Amino acid sequence: MILGTCNLGLLSPPHEGPYRRSVRTRNRSHSCNAFPRTLRASSDLVAVDPSLMKSHRKRRCECFDMHKELVPYKEAWMWQKSILERRHTLMERDEDHSDMMIILQHPPVYTLGTASLEEYMKFDVRDSPIDVYRTERGGEVTYHGPGQLVMYPILNLRYHKMDLHWYLRSLEEVVIRVLSSNFSIKATRLKGLTGVWVGNQKVAAIGIRVSQWITYHGLALNVTTDLTPFQHIVPCGIRDRDVGSLSGLLGGSSFDHNRLVEVAYEALMNEFSNVFQLSLEFEQIPDLKSSEKD
Repeated sequence: MILGTCNLGLLSPPHEGPYRRSVRTRNRSHSCNAFPRTLRASSDLVAVDPSLMKSHRKRRCECFDMHKELVPYKEAWMWQKSILERRHTLMERDEDHSDMMIILQHPPVYTLGTASLEEYMKFDVRDSPIDVYRTERGGEVTYHGPGQLVMYPILNLRYHKMDLHWYLRSLEEVVIRVLSSNFSIKATRLKGLTGVWVGNQKVAAIGIRVSQWITYHGLALNVTTDLTPFQHIVPCGIRDRDVGSLSGLLGGSSFDHNRLVEVAYEALMNEFSNVFQLSLEFEQIPDLKSSEKD
């Protein structure tokens, strides 16, 4: 399943699995600008009842924290796919006991979804000023760069809720809470558009893919991002709205840029843990250099 907008490690102790190992799902693509159709569990897809989840300890989530680093997009992309492959193997054995999440920043890069239109790029893609990657996520073109915090949750939705509409709204909720609780900024959703908005400005983009109910790709929050590169594209294919950043919204804030990134990072981690009811445990990123060669 591919949804888009513009936008491994150690195992924990055994955890009772609420899903059936034989379940399979097809990949699906969705437009960048439309809410995805809600995918409800069929008779053989067993979702977790939230009331039952509360009676158990929080599911573990291994966090690979590189939020201070500029990680090349291709490298992070390979990490995700390697982790996903490992998770599929564990799921087959009923041993998928932990969710995972990567948080980082990227050097300047444009990324496109599977069906992205090059007409939304205002330059010749063969002569791009920065790297361009077409990925397997859904949605149109977007930009990643320094000062933007990117979260790649790799969650098994069988342990949460097997509903992609719910998952996207939950990612939005993480950012909405961050802006409201920590910066007194009222952020909203806009009907028919995925992402997080403050007025007419989009401050967070979300683009995901789901494989066998395991998520990857994720969300990007503009914190101190230079927004100039967005002028060379039509972000997410939306022509009549702007892109904004947290630093721009705060205007004369006393935060310096490094401090603002740190505060936003801490808030993102806290709200992600709360929204998805996960216990975060920090790990070192494994050496996946061999995966890049593949």
